[in-house]
Amino acid sequence: MSGKILIVEDEQILAEVLRDYLRQAGFDPFCIEDGCDAAPWVRENKPALVLLDLMLPGRDGLDVCKEIRSFSGVPVIMVTARIEEIDRLLGLELGADDYICKPFSPREVVARVKAVLRRTGSGESLKAAGLVFDESRYTATVDGIDLGLTAVEFTLLLYLASNPGRIYSRRQLMDRIYPDERIVSDRTIDTHIKNLRKKMAAAVAHQADFIQSLYGIGYKFEPNYSGD
Repeated sequence: MSGKILIVEDEQILAEVLRDYLRQAGFDPFCIEDGCDAAPWVRENKPALVLLDLMLPGRDGLDVCKEIRSFSGVPVIMVTARIEEIDRLLGLELGADDYICKPFSPREVVARVKAVLRRTGSGESLKAAGLVFDESRYTATVDGIDLGLTAVEFTLLLYLASNPGRIYSRRQLMDRIYPDERIVSDRTIDTHIKNLRKKMAAAVAHQADFIQSLYGIGYKFEPNYSGD
């Protein structure tokens, strides 16, 4: 596994440790300290993944993530010492694909990076209900319109669409998109579904209806659903 990894971290020693571990794992890491420099670097260099600290000089990580999402679907892992659930959910709502809390092991970070990138590498495509999935590019389109999904959103939608009509509990979906068995809230899945439906509706209104919620049970993808 290889590719450019952008590390946006103002703690120099920590950034250098992450850089060294990622380099040993075969990646090509770059470090940036100021939040104001991150999005322009991503736009120009097109990294495979961004490790983005929440608390940064110049501009905080949530603002940086929001700007990156306005032009790129590059996977973003938020790094934070603020462990309150609202911060995690807010990061996910703005398009983060994963989060990791300080303090952490550098080996854990490398494992998380590899896990996120593995979701992007199968190189297959699938068509379902007018949606076209390109797993080599990690994009989903409808009528030629790119939905602009994050890596987690793509994985979640592809999983649901690959098994139309099948009902999945939140736990099953969490196990699918977070295979490392971390503890995440049920609300995390709800947030991803909310973002998916919003993006699908923005492209073609009826597309959002394809993801149905079953109260107290979970979600399913129903391509023949025509609404109430």
